[in-house]
Amino acid sequence: MNRLHRIATASIIAIAVAVSLKPVSAQLVVFDPNNYAQNVLTAARSLQQINNQVVSLQNQAQMLINQAKNLASLPFSSLLQLEQSIQRTQQLLSQAQRIAYDMGQIDSAFSTTYAPATSGASDQALIANAQARWQNALASFQDAMRTQATVVGNLNTNRIQLSALVTASQGAAGALQASQAGNQLLALQAQQLADLTAVVAAHGRAQNLQSAQHAAAQDQGREQLRRFLAPSQVYQPTTVQMFH
Repeated sequence: MNRLHRIATASIIAIAVAVSLKPVSAQLVVFDPNNYAQNVLTAARSLQQINNQVVSLQNQAQMLINQAKNLASLPFSSLLQLEQSIQRTQQLLSQAQRIAYDMGQIDSAFSTTYAPATSGASDQALIANAQARWQNALASFQDAMRTQATVVGNLNTNRIQLSALVTASQGAAGALQASQAGNQLLALQAQQLADLTAVVAAHGRAQNLQSAQHAAAQDQGREQLRRFLAPSQVYQPTTVQMFH
């Protein structure tokens, strides 16, 4: 009896141990190195893709910034100063005294004041024309010197504008700013060429009027000499009492 009881007790304990061990064996986790390595590799690839996307977005943002710089206008403009310099020179040329830079006035002067001296012209007319020619030459030299003084006065303005434009060109943020700075430098050169043209024109005008004066004076001198050598009345000797 005792033997049967011990056998039954041992069986119950065995069953209890088996039942208690069954859930524990179901909760065990098995580590798979291959599966873990694959998961790590997949995560690394995903992270690399994210990094690539971030770099691509950064490059696109930098490209947009560069495009904005290339489209930015130059903050400095010398157009107003250049226009004022040209206007001063042009206004001075328009104030030319007596014979101006006008085709009508030039043709009229050379058909009257500078016309060849004729035998029908009176002595008073010849003297008046010679006086007018001298005044024209004198006025033209004054105009030439005034033009030269104006151009010299523009040199300081040109120097300031040149320095500012070179500085703006060197500090240009984009292609548009550099191009605009270059265009303004070309405009400055055009203004300087305009000043040079004005000086040459004024100086040439003075020289031409002086040459015309000399040519007209020579022609008038020949006419006056002819009149002196060929008087209208023949000389008739007369008796003159010199001492009382």
